[in-house]
Amino acid sequence: MDPLPTETYLEQVARWPSAGRHILAHADESSVIVYQAFRPSIARYALDHGAFGGPDFSFSRMSWFKPNFLWMMYRSAWGTAEGQEVVLAIRLSRSFFEQVLRSAVASSHDLGAGESRAEWQARVHASDVRLQWDPDHDPAGGKLERRAIQLGLRGATLHAYATTEVRAIIDMTPLVTEQRAQIKAWARLRTPVEDVYRVSDPTIAENIRLEGDGRAHGHV
Repeated sequence: MDPLPTETYLEQVARWPSAGRHILAHADESSVIVYQAFRPSIARYALDHGAFGGPDFSFSRMSWFKPNFLWMMYRSAWGTAEGQEVVLAIRLSRSFFEQVLRSAVASSHDLGAGESRAEWQARVHASDVRLQWDPDHDPAGGKLERRAIQLGLRGATLHAYATTEVRAIIDMTPLVTEQRAQIKAWARLRTPVEDVYRVSDPTIAENIRLEGDGRAHGHV
C-alpha cells in the first residue's frame, strides 16, 4: 500500500497549471504534506521519534522543505543524491503551514515586489522563513514554465517545525525507489495526489506573490 494516496502523473499533470507561481501539495481540510530528503541517520531518528533531532540534525542551519513531491524528486535526484537518500513526508497542520507562508521573505531581492533593497533586508533579518520560487521540473528533470515553492526555516520556527508541529513523519523511500524506474514511462508513473493549494488569507497570497487559483479563499 502506498504511504499516501497516489494517482498517475498523466492524470495529475492534465489538471495542474502549466505556468505561474502555484503551490502544488497533498492536503486535506486540516493538514498538508511537505517533503525533505536526508541521510539515513537523520531520517531514522525522525521516524523513530516522530520528530527531528539527534546528533546529525542541525538546528543552527536553515532547513528547507518542499510541498511538491516532484520538486523534491528533482532536488534529490529521486533519492539518489548524496545525503538525500531517504525521502520523508512530514504532515503539518494547515494553520502552521500558513503561518510559515505568512512569515516568508524572498531569499533574494525582487525589484518587482515593490520594496527597496533596504526594506527587503530589514524583513530578512526579522523573519525565520525564507522563500524561493524556482522552475518546476517534469519527472525526468525537464524544466517547466510553472514555478515551485520551497521554504527555508531557522530559529524558533525551525524548532517548532521539527518538534512540536510535526503531526506525522512518513518514509516515502519505498515509493520513490519503485517509481524511479518509471520516470521515462510517464503513463505508468504514480505520484502522491496533489492539487493547487488555496491559502485561507489573501494577505498570504500577496506576501508570497501567489498566482491563479491559489489566491482563492477556501481549501484544496
